[in-house]
Amino acid sequence: MAVPAAGAKAPEPKRLTSGELDDGDPVWSPDGTLIYFIANRVKEPYYGDPDSDIYAVPAKGGEIRRVVSIDGPINDFTLSPDGRRVAFLGFLNSQAARSHNQPDLFVADTAPGSAARNLTEDYDYDVGDGIGGDQHAPRGGRPDPMVWSRDGRSVVVVVAEQGRANLKRFDAATGAVEPITQGDQEVISYTATPDGSRMAVIVSTPLVIGDLFALDAATGKMTPLARPNQELFSQLELTAPEEITYKSFDGREIHGFVQKPPDFDAKKKYPLILNIHGGPHSAYGYTFFHEMQWMAAKGYVVLYPNPRGSSTYGQEFGNVIQYEFPGDDAKDLLAGVDEMVKRGSIDPKRLGVTGGSGGGILTNWIVTQTDRFAAAAAQRSIADWSSFWYTADFTLFRPTWFHGAPWEDPKDYARRSPITYVDKVTTPLMLIEGEEDYRTPPTAGGEQMFRALKYLKRPVVMVRFPGESHELSRSGQPWHRIERLRHILAWFDKYLQGKKIDTYDVP
Repeated sequence: MAVPAAGAKAPEPKRLTSGELDDGDPVWSPDGTLIYFIANRVKEPYYGDPDSDIYAVPAKGGEIRRVVSIDGPINDFTLSPDGRRVAFLGFLNSQAARSHNQPDLFVADTAPGSAARNLTEDYDYDVGDGIGGDQHAPRGGRPDPMVWSRDGRSVVVVVAEQGRANLKRFDAATGAVEPITQGDQEVISYTATPDGSRMAVIVSTPLVIGDLFALDAATGKMTPLARPNQELFSQLELTAPEEITYKSFDGREIHGFVQKPPDFDAKKKYPLILNIHGGPHSAYGYTFFHEMQWMAAKGYVVLYPNPRGSSTYGQEFGNVIQYEFPGDDAKDLLAGVDEMVKRGSIDPKRLGVTGGSGGGILTNWIVTQTDRFAAAAAQRSIADWSSFWYTADFTLFRPTWFHGAPWEDPKDYARRSPITYVDKVTTPLMLIEGEEDYRTPPTAGGEQMFRALKYLKRPVVMVRFPGESHELSRSGQPWHRIERLRHILAWFDKYLQGKKIDTYDVP
């Protein structure tokens, strides 16, 4: 709807689009005569390949015109300064459905019938994407637009590449790319002046939470403007993670990070926590991660790798786990534990494993496949893929994760479900659940593992957080986020460090 900005009383909105459709992301044309927006104007889009287009409607109301269309979804877009072109993020559907689709940068004219050009067709990284962390603003709460140069010759956008997220400049005609910011960091959010010459940039590193910089887009020079946590951090002993690579079972190279205690002594033996990211198409990287720092401060070495299936390493690496999750990715994780033990500072009898969402199902999976871990904490997890298919908050009507519905291929659903092998679990297991989590509903995950393991009289406990969604660990209530970490560390302290903690003992 369009609403006049002036006036003493609340203005009457004017409806510009109608129907049972999802129209969103409105953007004004530079001259104020049109409103552009993204939509998939199909009533039941979940039966077909993902698709959405850019439309325009007169600001005063009138005929809706489709401006740009590709065989795939358009996610974000920015108009050029003269309004004659649009840059947008999206991907092209492949002949075979994929569970991971790497985003690309496109440019198109806004004139009717214009074709879009994929500027990053041969650039095998995640354009417009970031890396996983627990100190970001809630989803949708931070701007990260594409920025046109004033002359319309280039577009600036963030790119996630091997655990880093930096700004890159793409030539709008050729797709040639050059870095603007560089280094072991994540550019979390940014905005630009109208001519695109200067930018305000929020940057995070393993030792910095979201400092504000002024960026000269031509030179890449960054000038600090605000460092709100500098005084607090000066009182803390924080250390940067160690970057590692290692070979997995089949020779594939896996990239990851190791957070060590501030007073780490290589001559000592430490308990290790394997911390698994969710997604599964996400990635750890060079950003501030409170959870890793806190675990390390409590005396643990924390291994957090990016196994196959992770983003930021190319399309093939991300999609290779399709129809096989969990599976070889779990072997990548265990190979990382082997590597850490081989280096000599890890006590192989004091290993813990945790993860949330996609990392939650991998935690459940791993403890059904091996008894080498002394304790585990599965967060917002999945136990039974069939139950998940019926109850998750998004549709699985297309063959991206499974070849068919549960009744069509029950053996595959059972083969990849931890609950199928629950009788093999001997590892003490904590289950963390948000009671309003509709992405991985507790009934399809933690509740099943808890009930089965209680029946088997195995050590298990479930911690449920009222009012919390799937975002518990990232943007849940602050006191719940604190309590969650305290429970996880208490569980590991009990079983990995032998501390006397009776909180979870049956009276």
